[in-house]
Amino acid sequence: MTPDLLKKSAEDQVKFICLQFTDVTGTVKSTDLPVDRLQEALENGVWFDGSSVEGFARIQESDMMLRLDPTTYQVLPWSENERRRARILCDILSADGSPFPGDPRGGLKRILAKAAQKGWLFNTGPELEFFLFRRDGTTIHPVPHDSGSYFDFSARDEAQRVRSQIMMALQSMGLEVEMGHHEVALGQHEIDFKYADALITADNAVTFKYTAKAVANIHDLTATFMPKPVFGINGSGMHTHMSIFDRSGNNLFFDPKDEFHLTPMAYSFMAGLIAHARSLCAIVAPSVNSYKRIVPGYEAPVFVCWAQVNRSALIRIPRYTPGNDKATRIELRYPDPSCNPYLAFTAMLAAGMDGVEKKMQPPAHVNNVDVYHLTPEEVARRGIPILPGSLEEALEELAKDAVLIEALGQNLYEAFVRAKGAEWDDYRIHVTDWEIERYLENA
Repeated sequence: MTPDLLKKSAEDQVKFICLQFTDVTGTVKSTDLPVDRLQEALENGVWFDGSSVEGFARIQESDMMLRLDPTTYQVLPWSENERRRARILCDILSADGSPFPGDPRGGLKRILAKAAQKGWLFNTGPELEFFLFRRDGTTIHPVPHDSGSYFDFSARDEAQRVRSQIMMALQSMGLEVEMGHHEVALGQHEIDFKYADALITADNAVTFKYTAKAVANIHDLTATFMPKPVFGINGSGMHTHMSIFDRSGNNLFFDPKDEFHLTPMAYSFMAGLIAHARSLCAIVAPSVNSYKRIVPGYEAPVFVCWAQVNRSALIRIPRYTPGNDKATRIELRYPDPSCNPYLAFTAMLAAGMDGVEKKMQPPAHVNNVDVYHLTPEEVARRGIPILPGSLEEALEELAKDAVLIEALGQNLYEAFVRAKGAEWDDYRIHVTDWEIERYLENA
């Protein structure tokens, strides 16, 4: 691989290599190497100080190593010729050469290896929504880039051209883009890429986010994956489709005789997601702002239930297309794109595997029920749980979930809770515009 990669980087006229990884919150970290250091880095790794990275080593244990994953080499298509860059994603090693337990990518690799011991391949297909806003130095309130709505098209639509450029950039970086379209809210878009092994799609989700931001920046726009940037309109989700295949490529979720074409294993996996839904919320909807999106009326689920055609449900079973057995899957609808995809997929798989191992059964579906319009009494009578209403509540639920904590590992769990607890405390003491408007003259 090394000689081929050195040859490839020369052919691509790359001048710098960006070595990338994420911290526990999902923020991309990067260090640049001149391309003539690539061979040395591939052979020996690159040492760095991890003490300043969120969730990484303490000062007295700060020496850490980046181990390059050469399969993730891709040229950054927006980089200029004289400063042409390629990126390589990295795994994190501790000073003794062992995998660092606080590495989010390493955490996902650990649970995928556990699933592989059972002969399972966990596939995911995340759908990341985002907004394009105009840059306006006079106000902090975002201004949508366009006036379109769901699936709208216009030959003069500048936003469509920006979205197309993002799609082309992603394709040039190896992502199999399936489609892109305008979403419901003003300035809101979605680009979908093909499902794959969860590690690959987590890598792709990280790549997608900074690619969208880079291309938007070229057009003097801001691309944001903030879950709810504008009051009163739809927020951005990361609906995640998932299935498990065996080593022969058979979809272990597909049963041709079942009403929903699901196997008992798929039902148990779904039951695990439902059983852990409230604690999983902290990881898949991990920001203070996430809970401005998870409210009734804006296509984001609030109630812990499942259905096929009902998009107010937490879990949806997409319709089966005859002959397309591999597409049978479960869609989890409450994750949002502010999450760290490595942690999110780790926790999703752990919840589902717990359901399979314990042979859990999901509650009855709500296909014909608009749960948004149920009264609190009707929700209680049906025994439908409700998602946490704040990051604080979600973190309290996570603290009680031994399965998810074990899946993350104590190091990742503690780092995540520390970071998110600080986020909640910072939010809690800040005074918002809403408070000023409501209380300044009326208190």
